[in-house]
Amino acid sequence: MANIYYADDAPIDALKDKTVAVIGYGSQGHAHSQNLRDSGINVVVAELEGTDNFNTAKENGFEPTDIATAMAGAALIIITLPDEVQAIVYEKEIAPNLKAGQTIGFCHGFNIHFKYIVPPKDINVVMIAPKGPGHLVRSEYLKGGGVPNLIAVEQDAGGDAKQIALAWSNGIGGARAGIIETTFKEETETDLFGEQVVLCGGLTALVKAGFETLVEAGYQPEICYFECMHEVKLIVDLMYQGGLSYMRYSISNTAEYGDLTRGSRIITDETKAEMKNILGEITSGDFAKEWVAEYKGGMKNFNELYDKDHGSQLETVGRKLRKMMKWVDAKEV
Repeated sequence: MANIYYADDAPIDALKDKTVAVIGYGSQGHAHSQNLRDSGINVVVAELEGTDNFNTAKENGFEPTDIATAMAGAALIIITLPDEVQAIVYEKEIAPNLKAGQTIGFCHGFNIHFKYIVPPKDINVVMIAPKGPGHLVRSEYLKGGGVPNLIAVEQDAGGDAKQIALAWSNGIGGARAGIIETTFKEETETDLFGEQVVLCGGLTALVKAGFETLVEAGYQPEICYFECMHEVKLIVDLMYQGGLSYMRYSISNTAEYGDLTRGSRIITDETKAEMKNILGEITSGDFAKEWVAEYKGGMKNFNELYDKDHGSQLETVGRKLRKMMKWVDAKEV
């Protein structure tokens, strides 16, 4: 079983009277910056002038600056930039300004685990990964609660890395819910696997295949959309609240019987074997190399695949139907 820490185990004193630099004011950056500030920590934000995130930071009461200025004198430097740009920014702007004894913090282990970023030995390297998007990290904090965090220490140069990471988690509200100990390796590999096989890749492929199967059989696309896309949320919400058991308790007996007897015909031994292949691509570093090369190459394949789905019948029908459902608060890209 994992080690789990709470507020009493994570005194915020390790960051009291010290400065935290947050590099990037996006989804996670805005939440960490505001929550830490509200917890009494001095926070300096680094963001590109003229960007939407820069303007949002100013609206939230910060005076965003450049990376070198933000890092100067900071005890903890939290990097919340997208995975694909972190190594580039690190080499150009972060590494030249690092000082012995500082701590670098990450919200995802990708660049450290796959060694696209290799900090010097006199720097602490830690991770606090909230198990929820930034807006939830912020909203739960404001309610007096928090989102569970993962904690990992990759490099403990000063002997205080874990204490600093725990204080960071406490400052953003994670210690109120629980801080689960992991490693950069475990967090990175399981996160990528979940995204590719279940949460994003697996789910979107399943939705598309189901929709296309019904449409090709002659059913109306609108009806197929409701059955294969729209109602996914109803089921996932039940699972989110109480796992598979609560979901099955809440649906009809007919649906439950279909679930129990037909699901294994869709996710077969062959499907699981392919899941293992994908996990192998992740653990070997092959996926990381592929993604970094795709980004550096201008993301041609990425954009072609995105555009193909964006213009698909599933998406076209969905955009029309979501206009009929005012409660959905539709977001169209």
